[in-house]
Amino acid sequence: MRIVALTTLAIAATLFAPAAADDRKWLPLAKDGIHDPASPALRLKQEPAEALSKLPRDTAGNLVNWVKALDSGAIAPRTNILPETNVRVRDDEIIVSKFGSLPAVVFPHRPHTLWLDCSNCHEKLFVSKAGANRFSMQKILDGEQCGVCHGAVAFPLTECNRCHSLPNEVLMRRMRK
Repeated sequence: MRIVALTTLAIAATLFAPAAADDRKWLPLAKDGIHDPASPALRLKQEPAEALSKLPRDTAGNLVNWVKALDSGAIAPRTNILPETNVRVRDDEIIVSKFGSLPAVVFPHRPHTLWLDCSNCHEKLFVSKAGANRFSMQKILDGEQCGVCHGAVAFPLTECNRCHSLPNEVLMRRMRK
């Protein structure tokens, strides 16, 4: 089943009511504090619960696993506002290593490029050159870099292990090879 109301989905992504993993719930648009409940146009919009409950479950954020939704064909978002944009799906990963207490960050291009054309992030948010970007959790938390989407319409920044997923010992072994 394809979900067409992606604008509503994007807005709804941050407007859920916390629930147990087996009982996902989202606030109705009339009660979300953003939409005017007296507006006659409100009844024309798809309710978040109607759209999001049909998508694969997740345990964080808006409780939707967007990568599974893409892979299964449940959603088919536009990659760009321009319909003629050719999407370049990339299967490579970038390892952002900073030897500290947290594991290294693994950035998987595939789930990002299935949804977005490269131009959405490059060259505005990130320079397309190895080593040219200085990542900062402070910037990310301030809504820059990865924080433009994560914490807004993608899984929240409280899910540290989703990015910081490569133990430093494993990274060191890879680097020695």
